[in-house]
Amino acid sequence: MIRRMATDARGATNPIPQFPAGFLWGVSTSAHQIEGAVDEREPSVWDTFTAGPGRVKDGSTATVACDHYHRYPQDVALLADLGVDAYRFSISWPRVNAPKGLDFYDRLVDELCAAGVRPVPTLFHWDLPVALDWLERDTASRFAEYVEVVAERLGDRVKKWITLNEPAEHTLLGHALGTHAPGRQLLFDALPVAHHQLLAHGLAVRALRAAGATDIGIANSHGPTWPASQEPADLEAADFYDVLLNRLFADPLLLGQYPDGIGELMPGDVEADLLVIAEPLDFYGVNYYAPTRVGAPQGTEIEFGGISMPAELPFSVREIEGVPTTDFGWPVVPEGLTELLTGFRERYGDRLPPVVITENGCSYEGIDDQERIAYLDGHIRALHRAVEAGVDVRGYFVWSLLDNFEWAEGYARRFGLVHTDYETLTRTPKASYGWLRDVLRAQR
Repeated sequence: MIRRMATDARGATNPIPQFPAGFLWGVSTSAHQIEGAVDEREPSVWDTFTAGPGRVKDGSTATVACDHYHRYPQDVALLADLGVDAYRFSISWPRVNAPKGLDFYDRLVDELCAAGVRPVPTLFHWDLPVALDWLERDTASRFAEYVEVVAERLGDRVKKWITLNEPAEHTLLGHALGTHAPGRQLLFDALPVAHHQLLAHGLAVRALRAAGATDIGIANSHGPTWPASQEPADLEAADFYDVLLNRLFADPLLLGQYPDGIGELMPGDVEADLLVIAEPLDFYGVNYYAPTRVGAPQGTEIEFGGISMPAELPFSVREIEGVPTTDFGWPVVPEGLTELLTGFRERYGDRLPPVVITENGCSYEGIDDQERIAYLDGHIRALHRAVEAGVDVRGYFVWSLLDNFEWAEGYARRFGLVHTDYETLTRTPKASYGWLRDVLRAQR
């Protein structure tokens, strides 16, 4: 079945549907996961975190990673050969703080422009400088100052900007559960981290506007929440989870308010902050991987998708049965993307700006990665169904160009269209790379 889907996606009998003219096709990466060259930047919270024993499953660090810092011309050549319109990468705040740190991004942006690939930088993808702390309100102001510096240097060539990547995960995994940097286990006392990141986003939007930017968005992770049953306890738990992982991070941006009961838990003058947080966006970035089935708490700690969820949480994540899973154990549910996007349009109406899928991808071993081809085939078709249903979707970015350092999983998970040999750093395009190249050519 997987191979038949891959063949049909290439063939004339069942091609990928045509997307609207001007639709933006791209791939994504992040600085800490691919750059290496840690001695040429300041340390981040991820450097400190990975130095501790037992925090990364294979004991690895991102000291070298893919060595993109030194090999970026080779990687840009891969982008050009793939035929993408755009490359979403992140800028390392700790690198910008170092002498000549911005010089690297100058060179990268120049290389991309010369290759005809649009640069789409994300200004924060979890690698916070060690001197800063998202529990402190002042970090939001420091972020805006950093954004001003980057925009002044790169704004003549960069036209599309993303402020933050997945503040929900950075809050939950890094500050509530402690499985990501900085490794705190604050549970609901981590809520100020969410608020300060959202405030930082709003201040960054203002800084970018002042620098003349006209195409600004954020990359939030979202997925449908499915109750484990129609029992009241499961419905209540699922609603709570949906608030925590979806609405908490979308409502302030798109509606200018927190979900009921959340605002009173946030620090500072929340009403004044919301005016900043809700600065108008030019696009709304969605990172989609899977729905989540949620039920009432089961009274025991649960290991799910590589994450330990403590028993005291007011919900439990359940397995979605009857669907394939990736090598990471994540369910493969393309129709969840259609459901998510049509649901967002219904919830937010005219408040929802054009949508860009800023991440979508999967972890599978092997260079002849037919499973990844089937995954991408299914999700691109699901995205097209959302477009047909009237959702204004303007772009799609695959995660990721390269196999890379997958945070607390180390190098055990491979999300790349291009295989990375971590001993030699040789790049080898996978079958999915060739498949996507054919799809993009057919879209022209």
